[in-house]
Amino acid sequence: MRKLLALASTFVAAFCLATTEVEAQTTVHYVKPGETFWTIAKSYNVSLLELQRMNQKQSDVLFVGETLRIPQPISQADKDLLARLVHAEAKGEPFAGKVAVATVVLNRVDHPNFPNTIRQVIYERSGGYYAFTPVQNGEINKPADREAYRAVEEAIAFRGLGSGSLYFYNPKTAKSEWIRSRQVTVVIGNHVFAK
Repeated sequence: MRKLLALASTFVAAFCLATTEVEAQTTVHYVKPGETFWTIAKSYNVSLLELQRMNQKQSDVLFVGETLRIPQPISQADKDLLARLVHAEAKGEPFAGKVAVATVVLNRVDHPNFPNTIRQVIYERSGGYYAFTPVQNGEINKPADREAYRAVEEAIAFRGLGSGSLYFYNPKTAKSEWIRSRQVTVVIGNHVFAK
């Protein structure tokens, strides 16, 4: 009986310690006047939907002083990589097109048919080719401009709210009949987005 009691006490102590450790790692935000889920999600580089889910919110209503737990943000390294891809893929495209390119990558991360990290999605290979031309031709290694970073921040906050685009292409240069057979979700600038 003593052994069982000691084992149970050890388990409870370990559980409490683990719970305290997780809580200590969770970022907490106190809502300020004028803030919305959208502005908070963008400032922490997290998904608006994930922020609402984590805090069990069914509406957009926030109260000044309310405490919100913040989900784990996308790392700065992944954000930089995604911004460089957006810069290379969508140079000269409207801002909405840049956001949509970043959204395609995030949608792939969330989709079961693709790798589950930003880095793995961007560097994915098939048939000897990379999924994204800038990786193939080295343009991914050039620095991104501020607008590409802003587009990435917008896409991160927007994550999960779009039409589910998994692909994009330029209809003037795309030769693949397969990509043209995909369901079109939106056309922005010179790019067709599809799923």
